[in-house]
Amino acid sequence: MKGRLIWISFSTIYRREVRRFMRIWPQTLVPPVITMSLYFVIFGSLIGRRIGDMGGYPYIEFVVPGLIMMSVITNSYANVVSSFYSAKFQRSVEELLVSPTPNWVIMAGYVLGGVSRGLMVGLIVTLVAMFFTSLTVEHIFFTVAIVFLTAVLFSLAGFINAIFANSFDAISIIPTFVLTPLTYLGGVFYSIDLLSPFWQGLSKLNPILYMVNSFRYGILGVSDINVVGAFFGVLVFIALLGSWAIYLMSHGKRLRH
Repeated sequence: MKGRLIWISFSTIYRREVRRFMRIWPQTLVPPVITMSLYFVIFGSLIGRRIGDMGGYPYIEFVVPGLIMMSVITNSYANVVSSFYSAKFQRSVEELLVSPTPNWVIMAGYVLGGVSRGLMVGLIVTLVAMFFTSLTVEHIFFTVAIVFLTAVLFSLAGFINAIFANSFDAISIIPTFVLTPLTYLGGVFYSIDLLSPFWQGLSKLNPILYMVNSFRYGILGVSDINVVGAFFGVLVFIALLGSWAIYLMSHGKRLRH
């Protein structure tokens, strides 16, 4: 396809994805903001006063970056997995697959749609956080880069989950039994310095720990891990998941009933 036709294909898919979640914004944008606001009230304002400082910062300031990143992760993932599986279930994805649109364009349209929802929710949560504490960003470019790449990574993960899923129940298995536990154990609410050496080592096997800490470093300037290594690790995972998704699409695995 020529460049102009590729752009038309991509922009059409992307705009449809954005319109999809914006059309039902009370279901896609409001609930996560309400949930995060409750976290701010309970874990930040109420419990945080008893905990005191963590990592050299008031507890509410320490947890805010993790909560923002958690909202980005869950919404990026949820948007793509639900949208692409719905297209597969309705068999409209088959029309895309038989069209001259390259597979990577299809994937990019869905993934960027998920990224847009994740970043939009993350931005709204950040604005809400301003009512509970003041935030100053220490490393603005690193912060923007890591949150964008994390949204891309989990949008790709949601895309792959949708390819493998064979029912609407199946798309909730990974978020419930994998994503949620890894997120809660990924240093959102605590520093791994509080853990014993054994549990610290085990926590370092959790990839979400590196993304949360990298984002916290971008905002507060503190981290429990090597943020440079984490940054490049995210790039490697994006390349691997992107390649896997393209492979699955090119072979038509689980995409046609």
